[in-house]
Amino acid sequence: MCKECGCGGEHTHESHGHGMDVHVPVLDANDRLAERNRGFFAAKNLLVINVFSSPGSGKTSLLQKTAEMLRGRVRMGVIVGDLATDNDAERLSRADIPVVQITTGTMCHLDARMIAEAMKKMPLDDLDVLIIENVGNLVCPASYDLGEGMRVVLLSVTEGEDKPLKYPPMFHSADVALVTKSDLADAVDFDRDAALAALNKVAHHAHVIELSSKTGEGMDAWCDEIVERARRVREGRIQHHGHHHH
Repeated sequence: MCKECGCGGEHTHESHGHGMDVHVPVLDANDRLAERNRGFFAAKNLLVINVFSSPGSGKTSLLQKTAEMLRGRVRMGVIVGDLATDNDAERLSRADIPVVQITTGTMCHLDARMIAEAMKKMPLDDLDVLIIENVGNLVCPASYDLGEGMRVVLLSVTEGEDKPLKYPPMFHSADVALVTKSDLADAVDFDRDAALAALNKVAHHAHVIELSSKTGEGMDAWCDEIVERARRVREGRIQHHGHHHH
């Protein structure tokens, strides 16, 4: 999987040797651990959101603004996955929320084991919502269930309308698709109809929200979605679902 994604990261599965496909056993082990995470989160009535995007699609700005707008409504923490730097984590901790950084090194995605470790450093009993900011990459993270209850994928207006068609597994697995940087749509000649058609084709079940964390447009709808889902988790009315590989 990861040699396809162009992220430069090689996986360190030590058992390559005999030409067998180690990818499947690795995913099986990950899925088992993800289910354990999921049970742990459910016991704490915690809404866990896995957020995916390409690099530079405005993920950190979105989460900063989200944290500010949700203050006093839900208690939120963030686990940030990044290849190297901790700039994102530092920016998010300014929003006065608990942030744990996972530096993945050469790995181009987070996995369930990393989350199991990182959540030990999180005050989970004091949170309603845990957001996982996955590594900026739309290929490999799609295959790795982390134990989340909700998947969100970002499509920035600056990235081109056909992004969902290029990365169907990622968009297909999303519960919510956020079209970000909507304030720049005119400047970059964003073809909104084409983008919505592409999303509808590969992610027809996803709730699409167009927003701008800069102007605040659409942010209320996004924050309301989080608050409502967190309420349903607290009341035990939401079905936590694993994401199966096709």
